Amino acid sequence: MAPRKRPETQKTPEVVVRPKSKRNRSPRELEPEAKKLCLKGPGPSRRFDSGCLWAGLASLRVPPPCSIVRALHQHKLGTAAWPSLQQGLQQSFLNSLASYRIFQKAAPFDRRATSLAWHPTHPSTLAVGSKGGDILLWNFGIKDKPTFIKGIGAGGSITGLKFNPLNTNQFFTSSMEGTTRLQDFKGNTLRVFTSSGTCNFWFCSLDVSVKSRVVVTGDNVGNVILLNMDGRELWNLRMHKKKVTHVALNPCCDWFLATASVDQTVKIWDLRQVRGKSSFLYSLLHRHPVNAAHFSPDGAQLLTTDQKSEIRVYSASQWDCPPSLIPHPHRHFQHLTPIKATWHPRYNLIVVGRYPDPNFKSCTSHELRTIDVFDGSSGKMMYQLYDPESSGIMSLNEFNPMGDTLASVMGYHILIWSQEEAGKRK
Repeated sequence: MAPRKRPETQKTPEVVVRPKSKRNRSPRELEPEAKKLCLKGPGPSRRFDSGCLWAGLASLRVPPPCSIVRALHQHKLGTAAWPSLQQGLQQSFLNSLASYRIFQKAAPFDRRATSLAWHPTHPSTLAVGSKGGDILLWNFGIKDKPTFIKGIGAGGSITGLKFNPLNTNQFFTSSMEGTTRLQDFKGNTLRVFTSSGTCNFWFCSLDVSVKSRVVVTGDNVGNVILLNMDGRELWNLRMHKKKVTHVALNPCCDWFLATASVDQTVKIWDLRQVRGKSSFLYSLLHRHPVNAAHFSPDGAQLLTTDQKSEIRVYSASQWDCPPSLIPHPHRHFQHLTPIKATWHPRYNLIVVGRYPDPNFKSCTSHELRTIDVFDGSSGKMMYQLYDPESSGIMSLNEFNPMGDTLASVMGYHILIWSQEEAGKRK
């Protein structure tokens, strides 16, 4: 299919970007450390309770700065193991979250934001897609206005977004418009990988492998399509009974594919051995439809988010063993961008937005819509980020590749979190 141009790209005047105003902080903001989770009773799975209780939170105790230096020195001498050093660095990062604030906002869309992706080499640049097909390319580290690529409006929702690892001035998108395509920063369509040609079928997710040079995308009826970077289709198979909400290639073994679906399963595939819908390696059954399945940065774990109240962590070395179960309220709502938990790029931490549910067993009155940070090993709540001036539901939350800046999607808004002193410098 010949490349065609998308609607006009422009430097949009509608984008509202403003630094966070200075204000006196409430005691609640100065004590944001989350209550530790308690291990639940015996059962087939490791299960944790993620109660959100603000009353009585203790002030954060920061260990002496010299502890990290001492740990590095001991590791160099061979007297300290790498896991203990990594744990110390992770704890130092968790301590720094006390100083995180929203320092920039943008409200560029006339419909809610639906996807986001960080630029792989520019830590202050990200792309955000909307339900109307609009895309914002935003470098919040400079004063220039973001680049705004106009979508088609109703029916153009951006469902997947990823920068091209072979040329970071380009990005891939999947959309309800019925296409998976490669575009440049001017909005030009460079290649159409898939096109349904009808409004009854659309694409819901995508991922890209730089090593194998393949693109994988899933649609709303359960099909998964694998293509090479030239656009040639390698196979097109129905792998799930219903919509494929997420596809993810393992960052260390790019022939290892995870697919999540509203048919309440996450399936693991070997791309080298796919012959049909029954050729999966594992099928991980869930109690509810699944929004996302993310491999950890080291490829050793798989994080899944259902559409109600459960986050799971599977071990890649023991798929048959019960996963770690983290009860967490994030129920599905038709007019809300689906909540998806993500990994921190450097530490074994899980980041996810909270949608308080009165039917959730540990729900408290006036529970806040926080961003929750869990330990990926223990499942314990480690921290909760909250800003009273931005108290909506944070559907999407991702740290940049450096791991020091967090982007959140809240309805129509894009929020950038950073340490207070760092935010002043940007």
